Amino acid sequence: MTRTVSAVPWATGAYDRAVVAGRGPLYLCRPDGRRLLMDVERWCAAPDAADRTVLRRCSGSVLDIGCGPGRMIAALARAARPALGIDTAPAAVARSRAAGGTALLRSVFGAVPGEGWWGSALLLDGNVGIGGDPAALLRRVARLLAPGGLLIAEAAPEDVDERFPARLAVDDGPPGPAFPWARVGSAALGSRAEAEGWTRAGSWTVAGRPFLALVNRS
Repeated sequence: MTRTVSAVPWATGAYDRAVVAGRGPLYLCRPDGRRLLMDVERWCAAPDAADRTVLRRCSGSVLDIGCGPGRMIAALARAARPALGIDTAPAAVARSRAAGGTALLRSVFGAVPGEGWWGSALLLDGNVGIGGDPAALLRRVARLLAPGGLLIAEAAPEDVDERFPARLAVDDGPPGPAFPWARVGSAALGSRAEAEGWTRAGSWTVAGRPFLALVNRS
């Protein structure tokens, strides 16, 4: 049964403001007080060398989960490749559309067009953390992809496997409301994926960003 997840707290807050401005600083705040700087400028720019390795591996129609400002779906659209981005932040969807991509305002755990026939799915920029439960997210993506479909997921650059209530903050301002999040490194993500029935099809790292290619066996 599909689980319904409400929009995360950044949908009308700090994240939307950063996307509209096209820059940070925007921080992901952990319960232990550490702040992780989010790369808003890169998200709002054209695809970089690491992104292009992902684009070359995509096959068929592409679903970008948590598409953000839409650099990937806009690049696919320019190459006349069928692609859809989904995001829970209105500003991200608006910016994706303005860049020339097709994007919808919705959660991956809600109704997604074309469920079961997407050729490729993307979970980039930390989006394996969506919902705070990577195993549940992997199961959901498996239902969205066609049998044999490809998931390209970007892992955390550290060897971590953690779930925690996160908050967003702009600059040195107070953090916003908490939402469930996860950070998973390559080793842990590969193990979780195999446990959920995925087959590893490759891994690579560019500019410190590690990626895994996973094939849907459903």
